Amino acid sequence: MENNSRRGFMGKAFGAVAAVGAIGSLVAMKKSWDPLPSVKAAGFTTLDMSVYEEGKMVTEKWRGKPIFVLKKSLQLMKEEETNPEAQARNIKIGSDNFMLAIGLCTHLGCIPAFRDDKNDFLCACHGGQFSASGLVTKVPPPRGLDIPPFRIDGNMLVLGEQGPEWKKMKENGVTL
Repeated sequence: MENNSRRGFMGKAFGAVAAVGAIGSLVAMKKSWDPLPSVKAAGFTTLDMSVYEEGKMVTEKWRGKPIFVLKKSLQLMKEEETNPEAQARNIKIGSDNFMLAIGLCTHLGCIPAFRDDKNDFLCACHGGQFSASGLVTKVPPPRGLDIPPFRIDGNMLVLGEQGPEWKKMKENGVTL
């Protein structure tokens, strides 16, 4: 009888150790699957839109990708008056209008260069061209430059959050 109680105790002790080990392993696995705090922080980028100069294209960075920001001039806005596609891509913050796009060609992912003199983007890899609004003006790119998810908060633009303006653009097929 003493042998059975000893065997039962050893079985229960082994079971308890195994359970604690299994729980510890599951916790460690879950922690390894969670993104690092630095990765979570990189998910959102806040831009103060009041500092951008009219007609000057600036490249920002979000999630390791180039983001093109162009504060549109009145002349450019007049040129776009007859183009509903360009107007649909327009981002209005306060009294200013902006072009915002992920700076990767939709053909093969090259980074197009902004040409100040022509007010457009040229992808030198295969000759694709985009307007100052990010629309394709010369193929091979299959679509305009993609617009990253954003939310407008006063004069601030938060990249990585899906605000109502971006959701409307997505619903209307302006961006993917």
